[in-house]
Amino acid sequence: MIEGFRGLAQKSQGQRKEMDFLILFLIYVAFSLFCMVVAIKFSRQSQECFARISHRITQMIGPVIPRWLQVAVQMALHRLIHQRNAFFLALHLVLEIAVYGEYSWEVFPSCLELGFSFSILLLPYILMLGKMYFFYLCCTSDPGIISPTNHKQLLKVYAYDGILYQRACICSTCKFTKPARSKHCRVCNRCVHRFDHHCVWVNNCIGALNIRYFLLYLVILLGMAAAVGTVTVSFLVHVTLISNLPQAMYANNDGEHVPVGILFIVQKLFLTFPRILFMLGFTLLSFFLLAGYTTFHLFLVMTNRTSNEWYKKNNYRCHRDTSCPDRPRWGHLYHKGFFTNMKEIVCPVTSQKIFR
Repeated sequence: MIEGFRGLAQKSQGQRKEMDFLILFLIYVAFSLFCMVVAIKFSRQSQECFARISHRITQMIGPVIPRWLQVAVQMALHRLIHQRNAFFLALHLVLEIAVYGEYSWEVFPSCLELGFSFSILLLPYILMLGKMYFFYLCCTSDPGIISPTNHKQLLKVYAYDGILYQRACICSTCKFTKPARSKHCRVCNRCVHRFDHHCVWVNNCIGALNIRYFLLYLVILLGMAAAVGTVTVSFLVHVTLISNLPQAMYANNDGEHVPVGILFIVQKLFLTFPRILFMLGFTLLSFFLLAGYTTFHLFLVMTNRTSNEWYKKNNYRCHRDTSCPDRPRWGHLYHKGFFTNMKEIVCPVTSQKIFR
């Protein structure tokens, strides 16, 4: 494979139609990025957003779609969005298998042939083992389910701030008083202590008892994307340099021999290693999204906030009582300093009242 690429520098194929492959790849990356950004943008009101989109689509295509098919699609979407299921968990594993399959099939043996360090090439696999361990814990561990046996105990853990968390607020489903910082998850149909969010990728709620596993899962997953992406980029750069492609010339449409540019090099790489380039594009896209998401959660940890509380901050600002200047500002009531906040994540508080 590498020997075949070395001959590319000596070929003068300047046809414009070959750029269609590069354009196709860029469209693929842009479309993937757009879909992920839209998903993140509407994550706060995901159910309302999906409901509006579903209603608009039904209005447009309803007259030409059989009624039985509409009912089947609505039932499938309801199960996918509003009920606990393993679809995204399976999708997560399929995408990971696809990335590591391509890495093992082409990148790993080619890098060995080029003399890359064996320990560096093994790093993605080592990170994958660690990720799978914490992924399993996120999927199967108790997030902090509130039950009749621990309810009275959890009522004493956090003080009510009087804004997001009110005393004597009864959960209409579980039929008991909600402890401060808890929330009823409509997907799992249970109240969770120090509720953060429901993660579809692990098919479980993230709460007081498994937030530490989730953070480690995110950090290692980010490291996996960085390791695979770094090795793959190093491989492509190495192959480009040993082929002497940057110094190559090609004939343009006028028959003139001109030096190749960066677009020509990327085009040749894409035509020679299309699967690797697609895998690299997805890996880099995942890395930047994971980096932002992980940074956001680390910020929440350092300030002792949850995603649920962060998303409700605009509602708090609208209802803030300015007549009580001595009332603690929301977002600072549970913030007790960096080390205390970190200790609460590592050693979840479930039995004693520490925040007054």
